[in-house]
This record gives sequence, structure tokens and C-alpha cells, in this order.
Amino acid sequence: MLTTNPKIHALLVATGLFDEAQLAAILAHTRENSLPIREAVLAASPVKEEIFLEKLADAMGLPFQRLKNVEIESHILEKLPTKAIFQYNVVPLAEEGNSLLVATSNPFSPGLAEGLRLAAECRIKLVLSPDEDISTTAKKFYGVGAETLDRMMQDDRIDLEADESMFRQDLSNLDQEASVVKFVNQIIWEAYKDRATDIHIEPMEMDLRIRYRVDGVLHETPMPPQLKRFQSSVISRIKVMSNMDIAEKRLPQDGRISVRIRGEEIDVRVSTMPTVYGESVSLRLLMRGGGLITMKDLGLNDHDSSLLKKMITRPHGILLVTGPTGSGKSTSLYAWLHTINSVDKRIMSAEDPIEYEMPGVNQVQMRPEIGLTFANTLRTFLRQDPDVIMVGEIRDKETAEISIRAALTGHLVFSTIHTNDSASTITRLLDMGIEPFLVASSAEGIVAQRLVRGLCKACRQPVAVDEAFLREHNFPVERLATEGPIYEAVGCDECRGNGYKGRTGIFEIMPVTDEIRPLIIAHASASDIKQRAIEHGMKTLREDGWDKVLAGVTTIDEILRVTEEDEADEA
Repeated sequence: MLTTNPKIHALLVATGLFDEAQLAAILAHTRENSLPIREAVLAASPVKEEIFLEKLADAMGLPFQRLKNVEIESHILEKLPTKAIFQYNVVPLAEEGNSLLVATSNPFSPGLAEGLRLAAECRIKLVLSPDEDISTTAKKFYGVGAETLDRMMQDDRIDLEADESMFRQDLSNLDQEASVVKFVNQIIWEAYKDRATDIHIEPMEMDLRIRYRVDGVLHETPMPPQLKRFQSSVISRIKVMSNMDIAEKRLPQDGRISVRIRGEEIDVRVSTMPTVYGESVSLRLLMRGGGLITMKDLGLNDHDSSLLKKMITRPHGILLVTGPTGSGKSTSLYAWLHTINSVDKRIMSAEDPIEYEMPGVNQVQMRPEIGLTFANTLRTFLRQDPDVIMVGEIRDKETAEISIRAALTGHLVFSTIHTNDSASTITRLLDMGIEPFLVASSAEGIVAQRLVRGLCKACRQPVAVDEAFLREHNFPVERLATEGPIYEAVGCDECRGNGYKGRTGIFEIMPVTDEIRPLIIAHASASDIKQRAIEHGMKTLREDGWDKVLAGVTTIDEILRVTEEDEADEA
């Protein structure tokens, strides 16, 4: 057995990383858990994989190589079949004389060299590389699910009648029959690993493009070139799982599926749209329960957090959150509800769709096709004796009027609306046809927000920024002496080379005070309302963004990306 092989024992000793006691613990761990020697070393010792493989390469007389930016010629990629690449978790790198250089993270794998030699029909020379490097490189050059599509090409068959319950199984076990079912599983699994919130499957003339949205930014995912051939099968599989009509390809459809990844329940909201080259499919990944965040997780500073808590604990009034699609408005609403949710409050919400299930809240899914609209649901809510009402979005005058009248009759109402900043929300409501005195009497506060990518703390680096550039964008240069420094994104293994990891919010909170109400009644412009709010202490989105830049949370580029240029000038 590998665990008692004297050669392996000698190699582990030759690395110089372990004493006899550690070696005994590693070998015992191998025997007790039936683990390969490499996994036992990493599990039973504090040694990092990169250091272990580097020392092991020296002991074995093999090269060690990181694969971060490696380039591989296409004829080299074809030296090994796709099945061998993913079965052994290896990547061919180059030719050296009559040998093929192949990267592996597990040189102790039984039959590895012989299996690769038979597959490539030439001599094999191993190169040691970290496991993550190999997986990333294989995905980059061969594409996600390449092995599955390769097998389907050989079999020339598609399994569209597979049991739908397979989608509800644990996706971490992808060892299923090679079929379109497995391929769709792999797409969702890769998105989950990359912390993606959305998957977009987009038909092109000669290609089927798949993109993931990670931290608010779209990234194209490498896919096998033959994927276009299976376009209709992949899309049909997703439609079957989300209970859509697979025969209807001329009209948009909406559906939902549920999956479980490593014990985590995930709801996937599915939307299809017919395009000139076929149906485009968008999947929104919603973490059920586990993805719900609280007020302290939103990214509010102490002053804004205290101000917002006062607003959401008032007995009545309407509190609106505004921003573009994907700015975290729904997340903020859920965080507010989570904060005030208690046994003595009856909370009812009208949503389209229900993104997170919250115990203790009576949540209603809108169904306009049968007349269950926001306006009709709100009317019914008022007969249900609620204390707090949440309306997913104010889209029309009728919904706005009922929400405001509910706020005037002793209810606390939370909702969202699409405007650029907090002050323009007032003018938007007036444009809808709501009477100014109703808005002035009912509105308690308006929160504008955006999401920015957070810097990876493992690799961020201080950067000197031209002072003229900072002053041009009204950056508080005078604060650099006592706060700061300003950081830039770099990129490392921990953040997958992006330089960013996770997201946080920037906020503009405008309480509707006695100074603001006369302006509303007088039909004042949004800029006049904003200026008055700033005079009374409101921070604009960009100013809150500069605070987070000085705190080392994000970068100047991120703030400029999500806030309006003229905002600083108005401030």
C-alpha cells in the first residue's frame, strides 16, 4: 500500500518538512481515513500545498511550476483526451524532446504516469503544480464541463428524460452519467464556487456564451467550443427543471428550481427570452436563509446606522430605498425587516419575486396574470391588521397612492423605487401624480444606495494618487494626512486574481425633516431639496464612498464607477 511504501516515506523525509512524529501522524491519518498520501499531508499537517509540492519536486528531481498566466499551444492541448485531463486532474504544458510535460498535484496517484503515457502515446515527464492552478488552467483552456460534452459528442446522444430529482441532489457529487443533466449541474456548481449571483446563457451566431456575474461585474466563463451544438438541449434541460413549457420558444417565460450544494439550499430564479439566435436564459442564484444579512453587514457607518434604526422603528410612515437594478435594495429591505421582526409585530410583504424566505413574515408572491398585483395585495393587507408592510417595488401611481395612504393611517411601510438619488425620489412621486402634501406628510426618509466591490485584504497595496486628480473629483485630500492610505486592487490566489472580494454598500440617507417638507409642498426641484438636505448634514453617495476609500474598504475607481460625476459638484 502507498501508506507503507518505503520510497514514499523516504521522499517525505527528504522534503525536510516533517519530523518523525509528524510523519507517523500523516501515515496514521492516511490509514484511518483511506486518504491518498497528498491529501493526508495537507489534512494532518500545517504545511501549505505550494510549499509541500515545491520541496517534494526537489526531492523527486522534478520541476515545480505555478500556472498563473501560463500559455499552452493548441496542439499541446490535444495531446491528451479531455477525459484524461479531468480524470487525473492534470494539464499538458509543453513538449520537451520526445516527452510531454504534464502538470499534476498528485505524483503518488496509482498508475498516473502509465495511464498518461498510454493516452498520449509518448513519454511523460511530470511537473508539480498546486491543485487550484491545475483546475483553473484546465477550465481556462478546455472550458467548464468539457469532459461531459466530449463524452456526449462520442455517444452522440442527449438525455433529456432523466429524472428531475437529480437537480435536487447534492451538486458537489458530479459523478453522474455524462449527459446534459450533468453539464447544467456543472454550470451551477462553478457559479457557486465563484460566488456568482447570476448566470447568463446567451446564444450567439457561432457560439453559446455563458457569463457569471461576480461582485456585480460580468465575467465570461471558458466553455468548450462544441457547446453551440448542444444549445437547444442545455436550454431545454433548464426549462424542464423550472417547469416551463419546452415547446414554447417564441415567448418569454419565468420559472424556479431548487438545488442543494454542500448542504446549502439555493433557489434559482430562471428567466428565458427569445433572441435572434435562440433563447437567452438568465439564472439568479438566491441563497435560501444563509444569504440573509443583517443591518451591521450592509456597510453603514455608525452615524447612518443609528439614523436608519430610528427610522425603521417608527410607528408609521413610509421609508423608501432607491437605486438601479442590482444595487442591493431588496437586501436592505430584508435587513430592516430582520432587525424589527418580533413576536409583537405583524409584518406582511408583497414581493415579485420572493428572494429570501423570512420566518415570522407573511410573504406574498405577486401573480399579475391572475390579478394578484401589488395594488390589490396592498388593499387586502390593510384588512389584515398589519403593523409593518413591505412592498417589493412602487411601479405605478396606484401602488404609490395605496402605500402612502397606508403610511398615513398608522402603518410603517417599506418599499423600493427606481431613481438616481434620494432627492429625485420626491420628484418621481410627484411626477406619478401623488399630491405633494401626501408625500410631505407620509415620507419619513429616503435611502439611495449602490454596491461597490470590496478590496481583497490579502493583496491590496497602498498607492499614490495624483492630488490634482483627487481635487478634480472633490476627494477630501486634507484627510489623507490623518486617515488613509488609499489602496489599489492587485490580485492574488485568494481573490482569484481580481483584487476584489465581496461587496459593500455606499449610502445617501435623507430624512424627510421639517426643513425638507415645505420644499416638497412647494414643488421644489430635486437639486434644491438635495442642497437643503446636505446643509443639514446629509452625506452624498460619493462622499460616503470617499469615506470607504479612506478606510481601505474599496478603491477610487469603484466609487467613480457607480456614482454620478455631477454629484460631487452639487455637493
